[in-house]
Amino acid sequence: MLNLASKQDYYVTLGISRDASQEEIKNAYRKLALKYHPDRNKSPDAEEKFKEVSEAYAILSDLEKRQQYDALGSEGIKKQYKQEDIYNRQNFQDIFSEFGFDANDLFNRIFGRGFASQQVQPEPHRGSDLETQIEVTLEQAAFGADVGVTVPHMKKCSRCGGSGTEPGSQFVICPKCQGSGKIAHRIEAASGLSQMIVSCDRCNGRGKIAQKICNRCGGKGLEERRTRINIKVPVGIDNGDRLALRGQGEDDPNNGQPGDLYVTIRIKPHPYLIRKGLDLVYETSINFAQASLGAEIEVPSLTNKKIVRVPPGIQSGTILRLRGEGIKSSSGQGDELVHVMVRTPEQLTYKERKLIEDLAKEFEANKLNRAR
Repeated sequence: MLNLASKQDYYVTLGISRDASQEEIKNAYRKLALKYHPDRNKSPDAEEKFKEVSEAYAILSDLEKRQQYDALGSEGIKKQYKQEDIYNRQNFQDIFSEFGFDANDLFNRIFGRGFASQQVQPEPHRGSDLETQIEVTLEQAAFGADVGVTVPHMKKCSRCGGSGTEPGSQFVICPKCQGSGKIAHRIEAASGLSQMIVSCDRCNGRGKIAQKICNRCGGKGLEERRTRINIKVPVGIDNGDRLALRGQGEDDPNNGQPGDLYVTIRIKPHPYLIRKGLDLVYETSINFAQASLGAEIEVPSLTNKKIVRVPPGIQSGTILRLRGEGIKSSSGQGDELVHVMVRTPEQLTYKERKLIEDLAKEFEANKLNRAR
């Protein structure tokens, strides 16, 4: 199993915020990995630091594992994955090739798990994932809703259909990879020279290039479009929750699967109600007479106004509970909590002051009588 510190915070380890983008995560790891790389940093704790930042990057760079970590913490991740299930060596190869290092050789030496002995299979072509956020009302979060959002993303070029070549033009063999779609990099590592095979950056692994590139997309095969997407907000969703819309990300120019769209939910403040988990809190105030004699007061809820009976002699700060008037979700049904405060008047009329003075005298007389 993973050798995780039970209280390790991956965001703190990489020095990023909890809402950092994938690009920010990659940039943060790139800097720290270069700083603590054991072949560059000879301090006694460099290797351990390198393990920590690599572990954090392995989790946070994978959107599915990142969601699980946000929900369960490092202990939850520890129970679900073995070390070999965490590390996507292709992710690390992309970064370490920039430094001239071989990720396979490095991880084999540090973790001793035979990383270098296994063939790294190239990941299938796939479009990029996208992230956005939407604002919903408390009512929409409580009862569910359909919310439309306009997302700018890269789709296949309408002129060339994603080929990157001008209509009527032809493809020719890529001069850099000679049609193989791959190129070899010779890397000098501690164990000697090694070779890493990567996709050709001239033809993006196709093995061929356009004789005449598309005038609309510049040969990229993709163009930016703004698409209106309908998002089904589930019942009981909470602020900060993320939804995954499969296949709603960016297209892949190599005819691979499109990426996914991840939507973060932000709940707008309600004018009266405050959400606490599945419960709703409403704060109200009553006067001294209502607190002493009892009263019926009207309070808002998510459906309609409710009448709440205030018992005689209620104390300031008492909470009255409306069963089943909170948020409903798969984990249960919340209540509405009415937080009652007794309001002390700041200014009194002559008549009000006289009545209260008489009442105070009555209280004092009753106190003396009880004491006898």
